[in-house]
Amino acid sequence: MSTYSGHVEPDGERSERRDGRLLLRKFSVGEMDNNVYVIADAETREALVVDAAARADRIREEIADLEPIAVVQTHGHWDHVRAWGDLVADPGLPVWGHPADAELFPAPVDRELRAGDTLAVGGLQVEVLHTPGHTDGALQFLVQSDARPHLISGDSLFPGGPGNTWDDPDRFERLMTNLEQQVFGRLPDETWVYPGHGDDTTLGVERPKLPEWRERGW
Repeated sequence: MSTYSGHVEPDGERSERRDGRLLLRKFSVGEMDNNVYVIADAETREALVVDAAARADRIREEIADLEPIAVVQTHGHWDHVRAWGDLVADPGLPVWGHPADAELFPAPVDRELRAGDTLAVGGLQVEVLHTPGHTDGALQFLVQSDARPHLISGDSLFPGGPGNTWDDPDRFERLMTNLEQQVFGRLPDETWVYPGHGDDTTLGVERPKLPEWRERGW
């Protein structure tokens, strides 16, 4: 029986869950409590790393029993890219991300990801969602599996609200509209949400709060 709770301590033990062929690992690295996720096919062992946040040694440890394909970036903020160069060098992973965050990335991406792209990870299909607002190139990664959809939301969606838009009403409007249309408007309540920092949530828990978020403006 899975003991997955969605809570991990910075530089502590990982939490892991299975849903059909999906094997998902979560662990936190560094002083910013950055969550790093591994999306893997439990049968073929192919995997994606989500966010080269920090502690390349720890990330390498967590994928040592897998066959990683690439690192995919939710966005380009500094705390999400500090292990980029080390993971490119060893184990030689390419890094994929949205071109709108090119100025934030420490190096050019090896593959540009766009809204609607589908990434094959063994027998899994990972859909790319583009939800700008926190950054122009902010991405989320969606896996439809047996029990529920799984959404890695980066810094675009957290328990209790959208990601930081720095009191910019245009950015806030973009992010909220993207969340309402692409996430809450199409995915069911049981969708599990894995944010870039802190604990997980579900869309069902957050959905009733959408009017409150709109009213408060952050």
